[in-house]
Amino acid sequence: MAQVLTQFDTIAAISTPIGEGGISIVRLSGEDAVAIANKLFKGADLTQVPSHTIHYGHIVDPKTKDVVDETMVSVLRAPKTFTREDMVEINCHGGMIVTNDILQLLLANGARMADPGEFTKRAFMNGRIDLTQAESVMDIVRAKTDKSRQVAMTQLAGGLLEKIRTMRQELLDTMAQEEVNIDYPEYDMDDLTSQEMKKKAEEVSKQIDQLLKTAQEGKIIRNGLATAIVGRPNVGKSSLLNYLTQDDKAIVTDIAGTTRDTLEEYVSVKGVPLKLIDTAGIHYTEDKVEKIGVERSKKAIGEADLVLLLLDASQDLTDEDKNLLNLTANKKRIIILNKQDLGTKISQEMIREITDNPIIVTSILKQKNMDALENAIEQLFFSGIENSQNQILVTNQRQAGLLTKAKQSLEDVVRGIDDAMPLDLVQIDLKNAWDTLGEITGESAPDELITQLFSQFCLGK
Repeated sequence: MAQVLTQFDTIAAISTPIGEGGISIVRLSGEDAVAIANKLFKGADLTQVPSHTIHYGHIVDPKTKDVVDETMVSVLRAPKTFTREDMVEINCHGGMIVTNDILQLLLANGARMADPGEFTKRAFMNGRIDLTQAESVMDIVRAKTDKSRQVAMTQLAGGLLEKIRTMRQELLDTMAQEEVNIDYPEYDMDDLTSQEMKKKAEEVSKQIDQLLKTAQEGKIIRNGLATAIVGRPNVGKSSLLNYLTQDDKAIVTDIAGTTRDTLEEYVSVKGVPLKLIDTAGIHYTEDKVEKIGVERSKKAIGEADLVLLLLDASQDLTDEDKNLLNLTANKKRIIILNKQDLGTKISQEMIREITDNPIIVTSILKQKNMDALENAIEQLFFSGIENSQNQILVTNQRQAGLLTKAKQSLEDVVRGIDDAMPLDLVQIDLKNAWDTLGEITGESAPDELITQLFSQFCLGK
């Protein structure tokens, strides 16, 4: 990773959401950031003020001398800034017109429009953060629960970075020993070196396994748990959605088939973000609109990480219920025996003869035993996993894929040594593992990967 400034042009972008609000922030970064802002600002000579200070004044169009807005302007000098470059942040009133006018004046006076994620990319290129920390920046922005924010903050603090660097250093030390053996063959240390190389490959492989075990939890915390609420018509699916969202998102009546399409909503259960999908009741119908809803419901089941299957416990188990039990048999699911307040014709014992999935008996309408459902969701996915707040987690597919690739290279090392291959050939696999781990942090990542990753960021970040 570069440790010196690599970009010298000055970029500008709006860093707050476009729309009406209390304030908007227009951000500049680069060698001429202070000088460009000073052309527009009337209130102080920004080129002379101390770093990390904020100043009251007005933004004025240099050509027309018209006052554009009353502002507060922060001056931040390199290297103690987000990008390690000179930065200026203009706090203006939160209107679409005034914010865009200020941006256009900055662009007309020497700045260029920032690419998506370019501020964070400069922080990476200038050595302030690595790729795992850059990814955590967007995770913080997109966090939907306290737990996802806490995990992202752990990553931003460099938790995964330090773990990867430690493994890379262990592999590098092992490769250095092999280089000595190649340079001084008269000492005939092949057997000793090969066993040390095998031992180290196995040790690092185990460390990678521990990280990969966190990938499932990391994915859920980062992206949310796709959760399909499933059942035949009028079993309480929409009532469950409304309970979990604490809002009347779905129409609830005693008329079967009210929901004819899938409804989606994000909620937090025990700190876990759930992407709830309230599906249309799955049953045989001749109604063309209902048929479309049923097909979409079946698709939602196929894509779901978790299925909440509702059965009406006050009625006998129907053929439609049995069909749903078969349809969702291969999914992670929780069986909810609803409407217990109306009597019990479907018992837990009956369902346990069919499946060993968790079973919750409840009355959603009366809000009885709902805590048990929330606890069951947490236990089903995170049982045995330590508290995530300070845990190092693999939070995306890129990281998990590269860890898996590095582990495969280390397995090739062990296999090569067991097969008595020449150590200089085995070392190729060891170096591949070292390089692959470096792609996670960006220390050996190709430029195309870096460009693609930062292109996913929003403007102004």
